[in-house]
Amino acid sequence: MKEEPLRKVTRVAPDFMESSGVDDSINDMNQILLWSNAELQDRKIIYPGMQQREVLNAFREIRTKIVADAHEKNLVVLVTSVGHKGGASFSALNMAAAFAMDEGKTALYIDCNLDESTSDDLLPITPEYGITDYLANDAIKIEDIIYATGIHKLRMVPVGNSKERAVEYFSSRRMQQFIREVRSRYKDRFVVIDTPSASKSIEARVLSQHCDASVLVVPSGQVVMDQVMAGIDALGREKFAGLIFNN
Repeated sequence: MKEEPLRKVTRVAPDFMESSGVDDSINDMNQILLWSNAELQDRKIIYPGMQQREVLNAFREIRTKIVADAHEKNLVVLVTSVGHKGGASFSALNMAAAFAMDEGKTALYIDCNLDESTSDDLLPITPEYGITDYLANDAIKIEDIIYATGIHKLRMVPVGNSKERAVEYFSSRRMQQFIREVRSRYKDRFVVIDTPSASKSIEARVLSQHCDASVLVVPSGQVVMDQVMAGIDALGREKFAGLIFNN
C-alpha cells in the first residue's frame, strides 16, 4: 500500500500487511508522531495525567467493566446515544482511547456515525476512503481504510463518502466479514463502533447485530426515561452493557 502524507511527519500507517496471515504483536504496530497532551485536550480526548481526573477515571471504569465482561476475549462494542447529538462520538472515541491506554490492548475506532463524523478532528487530511466506500466497492481493501491516529495503539476507520445506502451496507455480509477480520488482526484488539442515535435512525439497530456489547449515551437533562428504555430495547437487552450520562 502506498502511504499518503497526513501532515509533515505523520503518515497513514497500513494496519494490514499483504504477506501477513498471523496476528502481529502490539509492538509491531506501525507508529507515527503522537499528539501532545495539549493536542489531546483540544480534541477532548482523555490521556494519563490529565487534570480532569473524574473524566479519565470514568472511562477507565467503563473499560474495566467491559474487559471483565469479555472474559479474556476481545470485543466489538457499539456506542450510540438517545437523541441527536447526544454525545456518542465523544464517548466512543474516549472509550477507544481508554482501551488503547491499557498496556496490553490495542483499539480500533470505526466511525459509522453519519450525523456526527469525527474524521475532520482526528485526521489532518480528508481520507480518500472509509467504511461505506469499502462496503460499496469490492476493489477497496481493508488496508485502504484504516488510518493511524496520534494516539498510541489506536487506529481509525472513517465513515467514507458512500452514505446513501448506509443501512444496506451495514447489514451486508461484507460488513460481517470486515468486523470478523479487524477484530482478529490483533488478539488483544477492542473495536469501538460509533453510530447515530438509536432513537433517530436505524443504523444503530442494524450495526448492533455485529457487536458483542452496546453502550447507550444519555444527554443529561434532555431526555425522559421512556426514551432511554426505548433505546435499550432498540439495541437488544442481551447485549446491553450500560449507560453513560453525558453532561
